Amino acid sequence: MKSNQHDSTRHRHGGSRLLLLVAVAVFVLSLIGVFWLTGSGGSEGEVVLDEIHTVERGGFTVSFPASGELSSSEFVEIRNPLDTVGVVKSIVDEGTTVQEGDTLIQFNQESLEDAIEKLEDQLTDAENRVVDVEQTLEIGNSTRASALDKANINIEIAELGLKAWEEGIDLQNLQKYQLALETALINSTRLEKRFEEARGLVDNGFISKDEFEMDRIRMIEAAAAVKQAEIALDVYQKYTRKQDEKKWSSDVEQAISEKSRVIQRHRAELVSETNTVESARNRVTKLRERLIELRGQLDMCHMMAPTTGMVVYKSSMSGEGRRRDEDPPMIGTHLSPNELVILIPSADKMIANLKVSESRIANIRPGMKTLVYSDAYPDTPIEGIVDGISVMAEDGGWRDPQRRDYTVRIRLYQDPGMELKPSMRCVGNITLDKVEDALSVPIQSVFREGKYAFVYLPQGDGFIQRAVDVGRSSDISVEILDGLVQGDRVLLREPKPFEVLSRLTDDEPVEESEPFEDTNQRAAQTPMDSSEVVAQ
Repeated sequence: MKSNQHDSTRHRHGGSRLLLLVAVAVFVLSLIGVFWLTGSGGSEGEVVLDEIHTVERGGFTVSFPASGELSSSEFVEIRNPLDTVGVVKSIVDEGTTVQEGDTLIQFNQESLEDAIEKLEDQLTDAENRVVDVEQTLEIGNSTRASALDKANINIEIAELGLKAWEEGIDLQNLQKYQLALETALINSTRLEKRFEEARGLVDNGFISKDEFEMDRIRMIEAAAAVKQAEIALDVYQKYTRKQDEKKWSSDVEQAISEKSRVIQRHRAELVSETNTVESARNRVTKLRERLIELRGQLDMCHMMAPTTGMVVYKSSMSGEGRRRDEDPPMIGTHLSPNELVILIPSADKMIANLKVSESRIANIRPGMKTLVYSDAYPDTPIEGIVDGISVMAEDGGWRDPQRRDYTVRIRLYQDPGMELKPSMRCVGNITLDKVEDALSVPIQSVFREGKYAFVYLPQGDGFIQRAVDVGRSSDISVEILDGLVQGDRVLLREPKPFEVLSRLTDDEPVEESEPFEDTNQRAAQTPMDSSEVVAQ
């Protein structure tokens, strides 16, 4: 009921104000009409002075406002230091101002204590394993040394056998076959002579025929023995001797090859056993390092403030300082490894994060001066400079999907006594440029058609167009580079069609494609917007 009464009262007051404004407007228009009627035939000096501006040389500041939020340029991040999920046992309340060394978070230690106990048992087993594999390595080295000695002995034996054959057995066999051949030859010659002698004896009757035939048989056998001895010597020299030589040489080669195989086998065994020892030692080293880490993390279960400052939960802030729909940490909260929990902002190093539309962002550069006003101190300007600009723009969300804003970071130089806090709302006035010692006119006096700009100058009972070359501009003033001189007077409004005495000619076109022929063909002329001038 009270709301309806309030709305009704508000509507009545609004209607009254509207009627008052209409009455004032009618009165002002009447005065203007009277003035125009009385001064329509007058001189140039009878033009309303409030509508005329005299061009002067001076300076002005090019700037524009932007809103945003305060933040801190330096945050001390408090994260879960454990490499496992940490369960909060106690945590300091948000907003508390803590001193360096004060307790921030206490984690549950039971899981870490159990992990340390298991790790100590694993370390003991790993150390015993190192002793075992080291002993295995020592035994293997001794066995391999014996096997290598045996391989060397086998080579030596084979080489001695080859040498014995070359210097003894071969010569003995050769002499044996040569002696047998010589003996067979001598015996064969002797029996041939005896047979010839027996031939005369048998003819004279001194020996019997049977004895003579026995001498023939002995002679034939002796001749056959010579053939056998020759064959035996030839076979030994051509075949048996070479066969024996290859056999003894092969024994040496096989012994040497066996030594190579022993060495290769031993090398592989040594590498394997050495790697096993190194692996066992590395495991002990890693377990010891891990044990040190866990004991260190056990100490980290009691987290203390590294600096003095106000406690802000991560759930209360996002990257741009907006509130997030996230539950704050409390007793029993599970925190992932390295999860951010608390931020401690530096109160004396505040920044302002201002939102700037993409149409203006191209004109902003680091180092530009800015004045910032916080909602907590709306009448106190805080000096600052542009410190950085976000790389990516953000859209306006479902409220304004076409809007695209960049975040401009302003470093502030505030009074240390000002109690500024993160997330406070603020408004900044970014200074883009400072125009000094230049001709300038109010922005409402400059008009544009196409890519050309012009102003209206009073002349007689009306106004004429003059093309101008504009430079930098603010929300109030525009720099004139060419087309006007100091002392010129310009109209601060768009004149009525019948007030325009002269328009720009083809020599001074306002629009490239269609020069103006008459008033009816002229396109609508609108005052120049400051953002268009800045964009130039």
